[in-house]
Amino acid sequence: MSTNTETVKKQNYTLPIIMMFALFFMIAFVTGLQNPLGVIVKDLVNTKYGAANANFLSQLGNLMNFLAYACMGIPAGLMLKKRGYKFTALWAIAIGFIGVVITFLSGCLGGFSTGVFAIYLLGAFISGFSMCMLNTVVNPMLNTLGGGGNHGNQLIQTGGVFNSLAATIVPVLGGYLMGANSKNISDANVPLFIAMGIFALAFLVFALVQIPEPHLKLEAEAAKVKDTHSAWSFRHFIFGIITIFVYVGMEVGIPNIMNLYMNNDPYIQGIITGGSSAVTISAIAGAIVGMYWLLMLVGRFIGAAVGKKVSSKAMLTTVSCVAIILVVLAIFLPKTSIVKMPAFSNMHFSMVTVPISFLLLVLCGLCTSVMWGNIFNLAVEGLGKYTEEASGIFMVMVCGGGILPALQGLIADKAGYMNSYWLIVAGFICIALFAMVFSKNVNKDIKTE
Repeated sequence: MSTNTETVKKQNYTLPIIMMFALFFMIAFVTGLQNPLGVIVKDLVNTKYGAANANFLSQLGNLMNFLAYACMGIPAGLMLKKRGYKFTALWAIAIGFIGVVITFLSGCLGGFSTGVFAIYLLGAFISGFSMCMLNTVVNPMLNTLGGGGNHGNQLIQTGGVFNSLAATIVPVLGGYLMGANSKNISDANVPLFIAMGIFALAFLVFALVQIPEPHLKLEAEAAKVKDTHSAWSFRHFIFGIITIFVYVGMEVGIPNIMNLYMNNDPYIQGIITGGSSAVTISAIAGAIVGMYWLLMLVGRFIGAAVGKKVSSKAMLTTVSCVAIILVVLAIFLPKTSIVKMPAFSNMHFSMVTVPISFLLLVLCGLCTSVMWGNIFNLAVEGLGKYTEEASGIFMVMVCGGGILPALQGLIADKAGYMNSYWLIVAGFICIALFAMVFSKNVNKDIKTE
């Protein structure tokens, strides 16, 4: 019997791979909407409930978006395992459309109340279901179509390029379209309409595309034999899902808290705008945050280019150690130390003045860019028939992208914005330990075919 990898190598899966890249784009676009929306929500919360926990409450939309992963990760993995890639993807796209529509409706109700806030959070939660299901599909499929190993990692890194492209667009587009006078969720309608359009188009295209389902045959054959093992039987996989929980929290927390910092610290605003009232802080803050995601795009291009030559372990070890240095320096350098950096503001690149700490945090995008693919690749290496199950469990732990930024927001409320980045330092240390020590497969005796 030919293995899953052998089957993949004998066929041309170019079109399905392209569709997976498109889904990577959608995941980042919808998830990234919570960043500019968080700035609006903080102002609304500040007015309604006071400023004591405004940073924490502003991250609740992001938290709900990622908590959905904890609820949907395992069911999505089971759906993928039993019904296949196409069935899971179509349901994910439909649910995503519904989630964005609910977010849109929360802005149509006018004003801001507990009820409106609850509807907004519901929209974020349902959108999170969709993002979880899509992530469950794209990662194992690209890894499988690449035959695992370095080539599988290369495809995931390439998919990450499209993910970063969308993530770069959202804060820039959000800041530009929302402007300085954004006082309601409805001010984000244009990005929401774009998201609805992407979902609708993707559903139509995906419904017409033939998606290979090589693992379904293996699943049917495996069901005939009682299996005493699972993805949980692999020690390196368990450490991998803990690491992905930490990583997603780091990736999201760095730009989200930085965006809040720029929008709420008068001294920082004076540096960034040069004291000019003609420059809207939301637009320029979105442009600076957009550079973080743009560097993730650049980093993933590099990761895709060198993915076949550099091992996942070496790549992850290097970038996590560099990230630790960058964040520690950012914490200790005073905000009076300033530097110029390029940013895509007012629909063109220009040089903006920022504290050097912000530039160092933006540079972390180069490091975080390749972490997802490398962590996933290391965590599922050698799992064989357990890969689909592992992907669902993996998605549960993506909830870290909501939990840790909310925790960081709470730390920012109590101890200040820059002190909250010690949480980021601790996270990168965990990632480095996984790469260097805990990613080794010590359960090679388990049969995986």
